Amino acid sequence: MSSKYKMNNPEGIYFLSTAVVNWIDVFTRILYKEIVIESLKYCVKNKGMMLYGYVIMTNHIHLIIGRRPDGSAFADMVRDFKKFTSSQILNAIQDNPQEGRKEWMIWMMERAAQKNSNNTNFQFWQQDNHPIELEGDWIEQKLEYVHKNPVEAGFVREPEEYRYSSASNYAGKGGLVEVISVYDGEEI
Repeated sequence: MSSKYKMNNPEGIYFLSTAVVNWIDVFTRILYKEIVIESLKYCVKNKGMMLYGYVIMTNHIHLIIGRRPDGSAFADMVRDFKKFTSSQILNAIQDNPQEGRKEWMIWMMERAAQKNSNNTNFQFWQQDNHPIELEGDWIEQKLEYVHKNPVEAGFVREPEEYRYSSASNYAGKGGLVEVISVYDGEEI
C-alpha cells in the first residue's frame, strides 16, 4: 500500500471512505445502518475515535475522524470497526427472515472472499479505505461533501433531513452519534 493512503499522523484528521464489496446496497435497511451507528458510538467511547462527520449511504460510508492521544492507533481502530461491523451485519443478513436478497448478497460476499487471501469465507467491506489527511479548508470542504451525499443521491432536500448523517448535529438538531465540531472542537 502506498504511504499516500496511510494514516501516519496520529494527530491528524482524516477523511475515510469504505464501501461494501461489489457496491451492494446493503444499507437500504435500517437494521444494518443501526449496526454501523452503534459501532461508531462504541469506537468514540472505547477506542478513542474523534468523530467529526459521517454519512451512511446505501453501499458505502464516509467518515471524518481523528483520535484522542490515548486512543487506539488509526489502523487498529479502522480494522476493528470494519471487522466488527462486517460480522454483525453478515449475521443480521443471515438471520433476517425479511431479507429477500439474502442468498444473492451472501453469494457475492463469498465470491469476494475467494479473491482475497485475507478472508476465508465472506468479505463485507472492500479491502481499501484510502484515507486522506485533511488540513485547513479541506476539513470543511470534505464535511460539506459528506453532508451533501444524501442530497445528491436524491434522498432528501436538505442535508440535515437525512437521519444517518452528522448534518443534523451541525444544524443544531442533534444526531444519532455525538460528533466533534470541525469549527470549534466542541461536542455537538
